[in-house]
Amino acid sequence: MATIRVLVLRAPGINCEDETAFAWEQAGARADAIHVKRMIDTPSTMDAYQIITIPGGFSYGDDIASGRILANQIRQGLGNAIRAFVERGGFVLGICNGFQVLVRLGLVPGDDAPAQATLTWNSKGRYEARWVHLRSAVPHCPFLREDELYHIPIAHGEGRIATEDGAAGATRLAASRRIALRYISATGEPPQFPENPNGSIENAAGLTDSTGRVLGLMPHPERNIFECNRPIDAPIGSPEIAGHTVHQGRRLFENAIASLR
Repeated sequence: MATIRVLVLRAPGINCEDETAFAWEQAGARADAIHVKRMIDTPSTMDAYQIITIPGGFSYGDDIASGRILANQIRQGLGNAIRAFVERGGFVLGICNGFQVLVRLGLVPGDDAPAQATLTWNSKGRYEARWVHLRSAVPHCPFLREDELYHIPIAHGEGRIATEDGAAGATRLAASRRIALRYISATGEPPQFPENPNGSIENAAGLTDSTGRVLGLMPHPERNIFECNRPIDAPIGSPEIAGHTVHQGRRLFENAIASLR
């Protein structure tokens, strides 16, 4: 069976490309980290890949706004190529800063979404780095399986998902299956801070488009791909989690590979 090939996009300030490529390789893919300027010079390079990933970091120092400069660069140089990539069945994953880029590009929740979303400062007004529990919330995203649980870390200052008209817009996004992942509590109670580390609407941790083939999430699945990555004292026996397998972030990469095979 042919090897699945993954393009991991590099740019100034991106600092998670090596870990992300390694995670894909551990899941069984071949991953190549390629600079965005090289891709703009030869957009046809994209034709050799089945998955594009924009990893985390602080692209261009997050000047102006998180992910804004890289998103503008991609829009002007690769916008049509990436949309054609998705239309032909390719998968796109954006992690943390990469998620911010996907939102700025309009790829998630998508131009046809019933409400548009943005990513803004965490509700506490500060950078948060901690481990969170997640539940997948959609059946049509190849990176996920419905109702799967994950335990992976977050590390961001601008990760709060907000909509143009507040709770009403969030409800419409949820009804249209654009909220792909939600923060959950390790105690079984409705998640509050720090279980929801940034105050996102609907406890949203990630968004997808109508096809499910484009996924953006704030947590870092590439930082938990081995059992030794998980903190020893992590609570996993709560009423919410009892009876379920809690997956490492590696599962997300494995799901995508399996979907393409």
